[in-house]
Amino acid sequence: MSKSPPPSSTGEPQYLRRGKVKEVYSVSPTELEFRFTNDISVFDKHIPSEIPHKGETLNRTSAFWFESCRTHKIPNHFLRLSGPTSMRVQRVQVVPRPRSLGPHPKNYLIPLELIVRYYLAGSMWDRVRSGSVRPEELGFPAGKHLQFADPLPEPHFEVTTKLEPIDRPLTIEDALELSALDRRQMDELKETILKIDGAMQREIAPRGLLHVDGKKEFGVDADGALMVVDTFGTADEDRFWDRDAFERGRQVDFSKEFVRQHYRSTGYYDRLMAARQAGGPEPEIPPLPPLLVDEVSRLYTTVYQRLTGQPFTPSA
Repeated sequence: MSKSPPPSSTGEPQYLRRGKVKEVYSVSPTELEFRFTNDISVFDKHIPSEIPHKGETLNRTSAFWFESCRTHKIPNHFLRLSGPTSMRVQRVQVVPRPRSLGPHPKNYLIPLELIVRYYLAGSMWDRVRSGSVRPEELGFPAGKHLQFADPLPEPHFEVTTKLEPIDRPLTIEDALELSALDRRQMDELKETILKIDGAMQREIAPRGLLHVDGKKEFGVDADGALMVVDTFGTADEDRFWDRDAFERGRQVDFSKEFVRQHYRSTGYYDRLMAARQAGGPEPEIPPLPPLLVDEVSRLYTTVYQRLTGQPFTPSA
């Protein structure tokens, strides 16, 4: 936000906005607090179900990876944990069009999401099956028969919007225009992501995980330097597979993909996509069945333990 609300007479953080799974509070003109909820979303839809302990696992996993960034001297906005489900972060301006801040803007959220894929899965697999993405676009020989979970010949980058109701894919030219970045900065973002992901894979390899894909977000600090913002490396933003199962030809998923597959199996995903393509009203997403809620909760605590190597004991 470009302006901070007036300080509270009680000194308490002031509510600013709510995202898909976290609330954002103003602490000061230079500091925000993220409060992670137990909410869950898929396909840009908020599911009317709460997942026990999800907020705490996301908070603690995010802090783990931000500390890893510090170890590898990768600038980021993390300051400190402020509670079991909250953290303090450096504040940047949030504006849909950074160029409105003037030439060479500073201290702002880059309104892009950058996705990097290392294996053929998720929405990319959908696009390959539909024929909208050809093998050569992913670095394979033209006409090659692709299969789910194929390792990609090289990391595949995609860029989408960040501040729109539904994420929209962008060309690099459109991304540069929207973000007020130049090509050197875009290359720096890509290099930073590969550095983070390399460190992440080395960290989780001893615990038998493969990093399949994930998204990251960035900001520009007050000095004009790029820094990692929001969160990454959790079951919400990234996809992980069990390595031993993968080597035996199976994909055991440790990510929110488990929830996506539920809504695909019920037919909800097809109805939603049809409504979006037709430009009509979107069907409301139903809650998760109670037994599935418990299973998803166990998934998030398991992912936290497998990623960090630390036991998870809920704070309450």
